[in-house]
Amino acid sequence: MSCTSNLLQLWHTPSTMLFSRQSIFSKVFYRLPGPVVYPTMCFCKLMQTTSYEVVNGSYVQTVQAEQPPKIKEKAAAVLETVGAFQKLPMVMPSVDIFHSAMRKAKRVPPTKGIANAAKRERNKGAKQLDALMKELAVPLRTYRDNFPSKKHLHPYERSLIELTLGDGNYEEVLWKIDALRKKVNSVGKEHASLCAKSVSKREAEERLNEGMKRLEEIFHCEGKAVDELLNIAKTLRAMPVVDLETPTLCLVGAPNVGKSSLVRVLSTGKPEICNYPFTTRGILMGHIALSYRNFQVTDTPGLLRRHDEDRNNLEMLTLAVLSHLPTAVLYVHDLSGECGTSPSDQFIIYKEIRGRFDGHLWLDVVSKCDLLQESPVVFITEDTTTDHPELSKYRKMGPDGAIHVSVKSEAALNELKRRVHDLLVSQSARINIAKSKQETPEVLNKRVFI
Repeated sequence: MSCTSNLLQLWHTPSTMLFSRQSIFSKVFYRLPGPVVYPTMCFCKLMQTTSYEVVNGSYVQTVQAEQPPKIKEKAAAVLETVGAFQKLPMVMPSVDIFHSAMRKAKRVPPTKGIANAAKRERNKGAKQLDALMKELAVPLRTYRDNFPSKKHLHPYERSLIELTLGDGNYEEVLWKIDALRKKVNSVGKEHASLCAKSVSKREAEERLNEGMKRLEEIFHCEGKAVDELLNIAKTLRAMPVVDLETPTLCLVGAPNVGKSSLVRVLSTGKPEICNYPFTTRGILMGHIALSYRNFQVTDTPGLLRRHDEDRNNLEMLTLAVLSHLPTAVLYVHDLSGECGTSPSDQFIIYKEIRGRFDGHLWLDVVSKCDLLQESPVVFITEDTTTDHPELSKYRKMGPDGAIHVSVKSEAALNELKRRVHDLLVSQSARINIAKSKQETPEVLNKRVFI
């Protein structure tokens, strides 16, 4: 019993007493029979974390080289995201920004308790100029920080900026916005300082008016950049939103071959339909609901027979979609002679695009089949003496395996919808495989799936 009581006494003893000369540790512990048992104690808080070295007989703290932060290895490239244009901040017109800033600045009172009229006026003037400067600079800084740099955008969205706004225009406007912000800050601080150094009430009032007038002139002259950014934001925000993980059908072909009519039949998209080339002046997105699954459909501007360096921005938009988005292709041919592009030229365009984007899933459609005649259409500008068998066959029936449809007579539309559904289901499987392997859309488009 005495041993048990001694152990209980030791257990309840504060740790600090265990190290004193008169602690019960020295009196009791060594009288315990059996093997020696040492109490377990934790000294985590008292552990030495600093190293020292001996220098001239004294301890000097060792200076350790600062370890660079560990940089985590980036994971393999994953399917990048789009949608940056829908996150752009709302831009106010330059006139509204200035008038709002002026109203707020004029309501700023002087610091309380200043009895001297001159001191009170210069204090008020300096505070109002500082407030005006900040009210003008804050939205400009917001625009600069929240409009993304092109290098951080998805390649598809970079292409949209370049082809829609012109190469370099986006960066130039953002540079003007930042230059205006810096100038407003500089001039505002300069005039606020001058106002604070005024020696009389009248001088303070004059310098306040002078500073406000100077800021107004700057914002009036260089604030046009804000209005340019406002138009850019409207343009980019109106761009169609593409979900990279939703299977997408891209309609491609020469101008006026009937792509927009098929988009209306297949999806919720309502593109403009007219009988002249380049009706589609941008990328239009629609959606398909087939077998309780949602898919995307995009209508693209028509392609002409020419080299890339001679293509207009509308044609380059089509190539950007095919290059940067994981899409299946519905290529539309018009052999009736109504589209304005000869079958020979369509054949050459088709062979070029098919060869360039052979990694895409593909479905060929011959539109306006109700207008096709037994004898193939031959334009007067075409050279029939150099025809080869593949082109002759193309003039009559289009590519091998093409579906002949007519929106007007509704011929083969049900078959087209069924084939499109199968195509998009296959595209969905490809996207899932690419996602599991963390591949980008560009890699997905170049892979050949069996």
